[in-house]
Amino acid sequence: MNHSSPSPTPITSRFGARTTAIEAVHGIALQGRNAIVTGGASGLGLQTSRALASAGARVTLAVRNAAQGQSAAEAIRAEFPEAQVSVAQLDLSDLASVKRFARDWLEDAKGQALDILINNAAIMACPLTRNAHGWEAQFATNHLGHFALVTGLLPALKAAAVQHGDARVVCLSSTGHKIAGVDFDDIQFERREYNKWKAYGQAKSANALFALGLHLKFGSVGITANAVHPGGIMTGLQKFLPEEEMRALGWLKADGTPLDIFKSPEQGASTSVWAATAPALKGHGGLYLEDCKQGLPADPSNRASGFSPHIADPAQAERLWQVSEALLAMT
Repeated sequence: MNHSSPSPTPITSRFGARTTAIEAVHGIALQGRNAIVTGGASGLGLQTSRALASAGARVTLAVRNAAQGQSAAEAIRAEFPEAQVSVAQLDLSDLASVKRFARDWLEDAKGQALDILINNAAIMACPLTRNAHGWEAQFATNHLGHFALVTGLLPALKAAAVQHGDARVVCLSSTGHKIAGVDFDDIQFERREYNKWKAYGQAKSANALFALGLHLKFGSVGITANAVHPGGIMTGLQKFLPEEEMRALGWLKADGTPLDIFKSPEQGASTSVWAATAPALKGHGGLYLEDCKQGLPADPSNRASGFSPHIADPAQAERLWQVSEALLAMT
């Protein structure tokens, strides 16, 4: 397969928008496999971790809040007594934390392979915030933190590709990528006026382009990377949005509850789990997945499904990779 192009026949499954993560992994054995889920203690991350652990994977919850992580791990073990779940602290906005996490995981794993890495954690539509390096928070957290994490863990991903013929990296994107591509002339909003939604769109475009770039570079050695749109879900991701704004966006019914098109966290995590485990996806990367199937190109005005062409552009993926490496080299 040409690693830069979609599968000639779009990949589908027997699952759909309302499939739960547990259903998506049913019948798949992950004993002896290692997985890391960023933001794995709440929302989509918790349901993703729960499903992978239920199938036998050794799961590391990579979380900012260690206490919340321990509570989540205990809940998973209570539900699945055989589950192997550990917790490690990770702050994606802090590169020192990312480097420490990757170093410690590699040391603790003692040469073991990393079979599944779910880049799930994210922030959305926050006020203008900059990290210690002066980088805009959404791009820094959602993309650069995960870029540093993946590149730091590459030895373990390569080991999985050698040992098992398959390592999976899943990058959580969003239909929000249609709001904006990556503005390479002013990524950090240093000259243009900050817009929280354009910043979110840029970060989600970067997530998808990173999956494409990762697959272009390492797909040939068995590391499969895909972008996932989980669908609309009400989780902690909306913490920066007041109810009035969500009403104005048309997300809520008159009684304040989410529209019926919104998924539960259990349903929203299914495509991540499918991307991480489905045999049909082995060797197929650089794709945009939604509702447990391969997404297709769509007009940018279609915010419900499909993807915009800019996230499938290998030249943009390579440029983002070079820019990301240059930014990390400055720290």
